Amino acid sequence: MIRVLLVDDQQLVRAGLRMLCASADDIEVVGEAANGNEALTRVEEVVPDLVVMDLRMPGMDGITATRRILDRRPGIRILVLTTFDDDEHLYPALSAGACGFLAKDAAPDELLDAVRRAAAGDSPFSRDVLRRLVAHAVDSRNPGGAPKNLPPLTAREREVLALIAAGLSNADIGERLHVGLTTVKTHVSNLMTKTGADNRVRLAMLAHQYGLTTG
Repeated sequence: MIRVLLVDDQQLVRAGLRMLCASADDIEVVGEAANGNEALTRVEEVVPDLVVMDLRMPGMDGITATRRILDRRPGIRILVLTTFDDDEHLYPALSAGACGFLAKDAAPDELLDAVRRAAAGDSPFSRDVLRRLVAHAVDSRNPGGAPKNLPPLTAREREVLALIAAGLSNADIGERLHVGLTTVKTHVSNLMTKTGADNRVRLAMLAHQYGLTTG
C-alpha cells in the first residue's frame, strides 16, 4: 500500500485527489495539508511514502516545503502536481528534490500511474514537461552532438526507448506495442542496464541524443 499525503491550498482539489486515490486498491491517503507549514507537521505525524505537492500556496510554498521535508526525511518521495508547469517552477522544484512533475490537467489514470511510479523510485513527468526537460539537458550536457558509441540495442528496445522519450508510461508503451506490462518493464530494465541510465529522464535524454524519437 502506497501511503500518500496531499498538499494543496484548495480544499476541492484535495477532495478530488482523495476520491481518485480511493478508487485504487494500492493507494491510501493518510493525510492532507493546505500549505507548506502544515505539510511539514503532517509529514512528521503520518510519515507518508509519497507527498503530492502543490507549488503556489499561502505561507510556505511547495518548493520550500519540498526542500525542508527532504532535509528531515530524505526517504520520502515528492511528486509535484501544479497548474504552473513552466520552467520557472520546474527547475526549482527539481533542485529542491522533487522526483516528478505533473500538470493539474493530467488525466486521472496518468496521475495514478505517476503516484505508483514515483513511489517505486521512478521519475514521472507530464509529456510536455519531459520534452522540455530533456531538450534542456541535451543542450547543456551534450553541446557537441550525440556520443559516438551506442550500446547494442534490439529493435524492440529502440522502440521502447523512443516511446519513453515521448513521455509514455509503461502501460501506454504496452498498449502501443501490444505487449504486456511485464514485458515493457523488462525492456526498460534492460535499457537501463545497457546504457547505464538510472531513470527514465536519462533514458529519454539518450533517445534524443541518438535521434531515437517518435518525431
